Amino acid sequence: MLRQIVCIKQVPGSSQVNVDPKTGVLIRESADSKMNPYDLYALETAFQIRQQQGGKITVLSMGPEQAAHTLMEAIYMGADDACLLSDRAFAGADVLATSYTLSQAIRLLPGFDLIICGKQTTDGDTAQIGGELATWLDIPYIGPVSAIQKIVPEGPKPYLTARLPLENLIQTVKLQMPCLLTVEKDIYTPRLPSYRRKLRFSKDMIRVMTLHDLPDQDSSHYGLDGSPTQVEKIYPPVHQTQHQLHQGSAQQVTARFLQQLETEKRLDHLRS
Repeated sequence: MLRQIVCIKQVPGSSQVNVDPKTGVLIRESADSKMNPYDLYALETAFQIRQQQGGKITVLSMGPEQAAHTLMEAIYMGADDACLLSDRAFAGADVLATSYTLSQAIRLLPGFDLIICGKQTTDGDTAQIGGELATWLDIPYIGPVSAIQKIVPEGPKPYLTARLPLENLIQTVKLQMPCLLTVEKDIYTPRLPSYRRKLRFSKDMIRVMTLHDLPDQDSSHYGLDGSPTQVEKIYPPVHQTQHQLHQGSAQQVTARFLQQLETEKRLDHLRS
């Protein structure tokens, strides 16, 4: 039986989010949220593997209590069970502290053969969690992969082969299991949640872990205290709405445009 863990994340559903002015951390409790789009591809990859190999899929997430809604979405899509890491001690974590927290939870789960993550998140865009999580767990890692070609889960050395798109070529990599993959978008087409499963399952099936459940209970290793990188400043992009409309012949519009550039001294660096 192939045991898979899929790491997913709840991210803001829009760019209209509040930011803590002291820490620079997103206030996730006040924002509309959704599942990280790249994680949908990770989930579907796990479903496709289970369809061929059998086994069980556990989804794992770290976040506030409302992240349970994202985990339930994964359950409705087809995951077998779910685990939520939720504690104020985990708040404000950078990628290092986040990956460490996830690794601590995975050590408490009943073993795994394969961990799958989306290639990145839409709120952080660092694409670092997969590699750092694999490092904490001391397992092989590649990503983002565009296809999984073969899985041999039995025998003295279980392995899989996957396609890894590089800049000028596509490389086929053989990886000993247990291992971790991050997957490219469009590796498969994600399925929709099942209404029948929504009627069947409830949030009671989600296992919730706090700091006191983890093997390492030193709070200095988690959240802001365990994060060597800190956000200095974060703010939404400024949208420029001012514009000018010039009418006339091509020669007239060009002359006005050049005059405007001269007035704003946009051409000075070309003359120097």
